[in-house]
Amino acid sequence: MSGCMTLNPVSETFRDHLAGQLPSDTLRPPEPRYLEEPRGRFVGRAGLLALPRSAAEVATIVTACNAARVGVVPYGGGTGLVGGQVQDAGPAPVILSLERMNRVRAVLPLENVMVAEAGVILTDVQQAALAVDRLFPLSLGAEGSARIGGNLSTNAGGVTVLRYGNARDLCLGLEAVLPTGEIWHGLTRLRKDNTGYDLRNLLIGAEGTLGVITAAALKLFARPVSVGTAVMVVDGPGAALDLLTLARQEAGEGVSAFELIHRQGLDFVAEHLPETRQPFAPAPQWMVLIELGLSYGADEALERIYISGIEAGLVSDGAIAQNGIQRAAFWRVREAIPEANKIVGSVASHDISLPLGAVTDFIAQAEALVAAVGPFRINCFGHLGDGNLHYNLFPPRGHHRSEYDAHRGRLSERIHGLVQEMGGSFSAEHGVGRLKMGDLERYGDPARLSAMRAIKQALDPNGIMNPGAVLRG
Repeated sequence: MSGCMTLNPVSETFRDHLAGQLPSDTLRPPEPRYLEEPRGRFVGRAGLLALPRSAAEVATIVTACNAARVGVVPYGGGTGLVGGQVQDAGPAPVILSLERMNRVRAVLPLENVMVAEAGVILTDVQQAALAVDRLFPLSLGAEGSARIGGNLSTNAGGVTVLRYGNARDLCLGLEAVLPTGEIWHGLTRLRKDNTGYDLRNLLIGAEGTLGVITAAALKLFARPVSVGTAVMVVDGPGAALDLLTLARQEAGEGVSAFELIHRQGLDFVAEHLPETRQPFAPAPQWMVLIELGLSYGADEALERIYISGIEAGLVSDGAIAQNGIQRAAFWRVREAIPEANKIVGSVASHDISLPLGAVTDFIAQAEALVAAVGPFRINCFGHLGDGNLHYNLFPPRGHHRSEYDAHRGRLSERIHGLVQEMGGSFSAEHGVGRLKMGDLERYGDPARLSAMRAIKQALDPNGIMNPGAVLRG
């Protein structure tokens, strides 16, 4: 754990000293919900919960922690899936929640820019953009509780990366508090600013280990005039990739989302969320969810893609949403898959990315690797358009995941090893956190790891920022 041997726990003296510098309601005893994470793999610890309302208050907290060598764990919406928001070992830290910093400071439609504080919930960012007839395209399952600061700290992905990119591609500038307590006033709205090292992209994706993001200047986009959504049954992942090529030939960059869905996920939804209406009965072995955003004629473009897919032998059935209700129903099926997965309980979950040309071979080879370990159910689904698959393994029907805990490490080692061989990444959009530090050490490029450690040491020599996340001490 980075810096953990030199860190101190929150003491009563430290608490009293810090309380004297802040408004009376800023500090509280830690509450249980800040010590949990969605998958239940980690249980956090903390000596103090801090709820600042401004960058100046964040700076006060971080300055005091740095002077006293007390760890700081930045906390957004708590939706991260790799344990980056909970410290499970070491001296009890300060949990620094950004939830009170929840103002949209400015919306500038002429510039296609919004300035929002780190604690603004992603859905509220989206709605603030819609209020001025603009689009903020970052979209993910936890958008109703995830906060934009956490989205940037983890470089969140989601369903529209194919067209708009990850969170880092949607950010122009940042305001942040560095580990020394200095405030970096980097909220530029410029599209061009070639003035040295890019601190913005250094902090984005650093998972709170290099500083605390307190506000961001975000890119907005024109809303597509015509949006079309369809589901199509395909023969397999190879056919889905060929259909993606056809879709791009037809709609170009208008392909906003292209999701691959396997029957196992649909079966989980049917069993555990039966109120979710599914588009096909029986459920197909493989299908894709496609969304287009165009200046005109999205439904007509989807019809042409469907016909071309039929003629090429790639598609056997399909449905195009006729209205907003049907579009929402199609997306509800996709969104229900992670919910159903959680109910079933995975033995091992993998957030991986691959070159598109390797996806088909990976799925075939990975199935054989898993079968050699045991009779696990495989739910392979995800953002096929950008090569991001969620490759999750579940116990046989009638069994609980706890019965197979001993296999988790071996399964993940096999999956991640195959991903590495094929030129992919063991973490596509969820980050490293505490869960995947070993994978980073095993598969990370040595020169890159050396540079990362040097950066961490230079910016955070006392190791106070999110100790134990991303890099080990």
